[in-house]
Amino acid sequence: MKTVLVASSKGGVGKTTLSTNLAAHFAVAGRRTVLVDADRQGSARHWAEKRAAHAHAVLPVDGTRRDWDRRVPGDAQQVVIDAAAGAHGAELAHFLDVADAVVVPVLPSVIDLEATVPFLNTLARHARVKKGRLPVGLVGNRLRPWTSASQQSIATLEQWPYPLVAQLRDTQAYVLLAGLGRSLFDYHSAQVREHQDDWAPLLKWLRR
Repeated sequence: MKTVLVASSKGGVGKTTLSTNLAAHFAVAGRRTVLVDADRQGSARHWAEKRAAHAHAVLPVDGTRRDWDRRVPGDAQQVVIDAAAGAHGAELAHFLDVADAVVVPVLPSVIDLEATVPFLNTLARHARVKKGRLPVGLVGNRLRPWTSASQQSIATLEQWPYPLVAQLRDTQAYVLLAGLGRSLFDYHSAQVREHQDDWAPLLKWLRR
């Protein structure tokens, strides 16, 4: 069983969008997938509940409970954890102890970049991250590549000590699909495939 933790110190950066689309990708690929929702808003859990009636369902687990790990079936092949917004390293310790990788979404703005630095510093203090046993990858999210703001943000992220493992373009498709319990990976149109291609580097990084 492999576990991916999606975390950020700031709300509204697309953490749940990343979590749900990752979970859907694994489910569509045929893996028994669990989505652990540690955010009290429960958005990821509601998405999984909507998806239950469709093919490639994802099992939701309440990650706000201390015994969340006991609720993950023993035959689960993939676990995606949507961490609570605002949680820092110490608060994420029980997730960091079991994760195989950490994905950190960052929006293309000075405010988000500045908020992410202290968050990454708290992750760096965790023993597994410090010893290089738990990889951390950055995802530039809601990018508009033709704008100077996105270009400058990417240039900044590429200088940080953690790898930039994906650049996801902004699209309303994520919002529309979330309301249906769906994801980009449930469709095959040419337009959707263009955005799926944005995810390829992240998925490759997670497979290493």
